[in-house]
Amino acid sequence: MTGMHLGRDRVTLIAGGVALAVYATLFASSYDQRILTLSGVYVIMVLGYQFIFGHSGALSLAQGAFFGVGAYVTGIVGSQFGTGFLITFPLSIALATLLAAIVAAPVLRLASHYFALATLALNQLLLVIAVNWESVTGGANGIPGVPPVILFDWQVGRGLPLLVFVWALAAAAMLIAHWQLRPSRVSSFTVMRETPLAAPAFGIEPGLLRFRAFLFSAAFGGAAGALFVHTNRVVSPETLGFGIMVTCLTMTVVGGRFRIAGAVIGALLLTHLPEWFRGLDEYYLVAVGFLLLAMVVFAPNGLAPLFLRAGEPSRLSKTIAGDIEPPAKSTAGLVIEGLSKRYGGVRALDGASLQVEPGEIVGLIGPNGAGKTTLANLVTGIERGDAGHVERASANLSVLSATAIARSGIARTFQTSQLPDELTVRQVVSTAAVNLGSTAPADKVVNGALALCKLSDDADTHCGTLPHGVRRRVEIARAIAGDPGVLVLDEPAAGLADEEQRQVADICRALAHAGTAILLIDHNLEFLRTSVTRLACMDAGRIIMEGPFDTVLADPAVRAAYFGMADQ
Repeated sequence: MTGMHLGRDRVTLIAGGVALAVYATLFASSYDQRILTLSGVYVIMVLGYQFIFGHSGALSLAQGAFFGVGAYVTGIVGSQFGTGFLITFPLSIALATLLAAIVAAPVLRLASHYFALATLALNQLLLVIAVNWESVTGGANGIPGVPPVILFDWQVGRGLPLLVFVWALAAAAMLIAHWQLRPSRVSSFTVMRETPLAAPAFGIEPGLLRFRAFLFSAAFGGAAGALFVHTNRVVSPETLGFGIMVTCLTMTVVGGRFRIAGAVIGALLLTHLPEWFRGLDEYYLVAVGFLLLAMVVFAPNGLAPLFLRAGEPSRLSKTIAGDIEPPAKSTAGLVIEGLSKRYGGVRALDGASLQVEPGEIVGLIGPNGAGKTTLANLVTGIERGDAGHVERASANLSVLSATAIARSGIARTFQTSQLPDELTVRQVVSTAAVNLGSTAPADKVVNGALALCKLSDDADTHCGTLPHGVRRRVEIARAIAGDPGVLVLDEPAAGLADEEQRQVADICRALAHAGTAILLIDHNLEFLRTSVTRLACMDAGRIIMEGPFDTVLADPAVRAAYFGMADQ
């Protein structure tokens, strides 16, 4: 079925490209060719915007700024210094990218609407500079007389030659986007966008991934701005106006923010809609607005998915018996020394210390609010402690980022399962395996984790459709895909039926037998009794007792803290 879908998609794309070429060559007037040329320019801009708005999920309002920077660099350098396209074009891309790199440090730390407002402020700042710096930018009148595209001794004339040239660059931009958006990276973007809390546990560095997307959006925006100026032969503050940003955003939403074909569909449609509705006179904006609103309501993912089907996940080799047994782990366990953490006036951890040896399953119990999840967060780097440290193989992990800790061999699951609904089980596990740097072949790692967690039959099911018990095992499969030496499980048996609890216990024992050190946090004592080799109890941020299972439960302090019972 995958090959059939891909073949159908290729036929659709080729047919659309041929139809567009035939129309542009044989039927389009000079004015129509100019509109098609502008469409190609917008395709490049939207392709860049898909990186940051689509795949990263960040509402950037700076794409118009990068577009304007590219336009002004080409306009100023080309018209005032007589510099040719072979210099102005890469210079426009480079300066737009440099601007993005400069503002990335403060801007990318912001979230949601704060990020949108900050990027909008950048756009407005550049617009004010363009209007008021008349000696360089020409002020409100702009800079006329921008030279045409000249390649060596060939001048690309207006009309069909410029149309072909722009669309050739648009095709090159599509190839670059396709190269950058390989399946593993798209899956990483999906994890970062849908489950940001779990991204480090997948081995993903969210800041680096978002930074890369921001730079690519700027580079494509700068390229589009340069071509826009060569098409119009004049640069003005309109290239930095908010209208350009709105146009880009609308094209991305209408076409589809995740598919390369969506950039083409959105750009072609939105550049032609005003022409098609021009006969409606003063009502044409109402008609366009109504059409776009209907599209957003009935096709929220854009038009591209209506024409092209998403490919199914690639199949890995069939699981073999040898894959089911986990590989032997290193001999390094986990050492927690004096961890403390305050939230305002609340002391969540108060000098907690615990040690988990390789091949050992240490159960951790305690009343709600005892600090168990906070301990897991500090061990895995999700939060920073106020005092104390975490060691593995004599290395202090407390100074590392959460992603670095995950890549060093400490994996975890979450109290509430963190799985991106759009990905299949296989994609989730393979994304973790790739980003965590597993040294074994991908198919062996993924199939081994799926088989151990009894997920082979659900491998190609989307996580959003899975029942709760299966999602718990998927999280464990994701955690072990990086072949960790330490595994922290936060209430993996919560809400599971008896048979599902037995499955999780079997997985834990198999991993411990292979040498994994497991810290198992849970409230279910029957589940812990069949799983752990040692039990620890936590209360008020401290480990108050640890030792054999029955010994810990018989301790008066544990009975008072955990069961609310006082010995008479």
